[in-house]
Amino acid sequence: MDFNVKKLASDAGVFFTRAVQFTEEKLGQAEKTELDAHLENLIARGDCTKNWTEKIFRQTEVLLQPNPSARIEEFFYEKLDRKIPSRTTNGELLGQYMLDAAKDFGPGTPYGSTLITVGEYQKRLGGAEREFLQTSAISFLTPLRNFLEGDWRTISKERRLLENRRLDLDVCKARLKKAKLAEAKAAAAPDFQETRPRNYVLSASASAVRSTDSAEHELRVAQTEFDRQAEVTRLLLEGISSTHVNHLRCLHEFVEAQAAYYAQCHKLMQELQKDLSRRSIDEESVESSSPSRSLVSTNTLEPETLKIEEVKPPATGTRKAKVLYDYHAADTSELSLFSDELITVYTMPGMDPDWLIGERGNEKGKVPVTYLELLS
Repeated sequence: MDFNVKKLASDAGVFFTRAVQFTEEKLGQAEKTELDAHLENLIARGDCTKNWTEKIFRQTEVLLQPNPSARIEEFFYEKLDRKIPSRTTNGELLGQYMLDAAKDFGPGTPYGSTLITVGEYQKRLGGAEREFLQTSAISFLTPLRNFLEGDWRTISKERRLLENRRLDLDVCKARLKKAKLAEAKAAAAPDFQETRPRNYVLSASASAVRSTDSAEHELRVAQTEFDRQAEVTRLLLEGISSTHVNHLRCLHEFVEAQAAYYAQCHKLMQELQKDLSRRSIDEESVESSSPSRSLVSTNTLEPETLKIEEVKPPATGTRKAKVLYDYHAADTSELSLFSDELITVYTMPGMDPDWLIGERGNEKGKVPVTYLELLS
């Protein structure tokens, strides 16, 4: 491999002079060129955007994928530019376990058939979660990652170049200052001029002038490069305003995805509750009409008969009922219930036997029988 020795030596010299200038600035032994206030504000705003975007990105990753090992695996797949394998969500896995258990317990048993019902709903919930994770990753996480790994890296690179140009500018300023001091000393030394040869005096004075001219030229070049780099950096930092606009749109999409996901989960859980309530009523009805139960004495059946009557709607008239559990109305035709409150209930001709009409003051609506304890 060929090396350019002169270039390496030159780069090493530049690095050394910058390091010396930086150290002297930190120690207060050298002057530092300050950036204009507008550029300083843009830099502070850029740093703030980067820091908070990074924190929001990391915490969103934790929210969407709580398993740190899975996050690390997905990170390596992305870096290797390979497709991330599809993962089974926890809800889908739980649902599959319930379905497998139902096969062993017997699908025809009350427990087995209920496991099948709940397991199917759990798999549907897991599918909704999978869709939410994919949507959020595309609409929210990807834009944040693109900013951190793309735009911000470019900005950071230009900022480092700007800092190097500033150090070079300050080094040139220091050299010019030293050259002017040397020129002034050479011009203001009459005592030594009498004892030294005239040619030597003229040569020293001309050398000082040449050093000053060279330092002034280097300063002009350094100032031009610094101004150009400051302008490039300023334009890039001003582009962060459009980044905020883009991230705002992505944030709206993330919230919409969350709202749709939670609404779907709520709907599925309400359907599951109603399904389980109907299943409970059917099982109790089958038990009450079983021939084997009619052969048992009346005294033996009395407690069970009372229990079944508690969930049956009255044929006529109104009754008081105690609410056993909280119930949130699914629509305006239903009445929300609060645990341990007393309401008035009655039935209507042609109504579903699983429901009653409930009244609380001026409020009225359908209520599920299984949430009530009917009082005599």
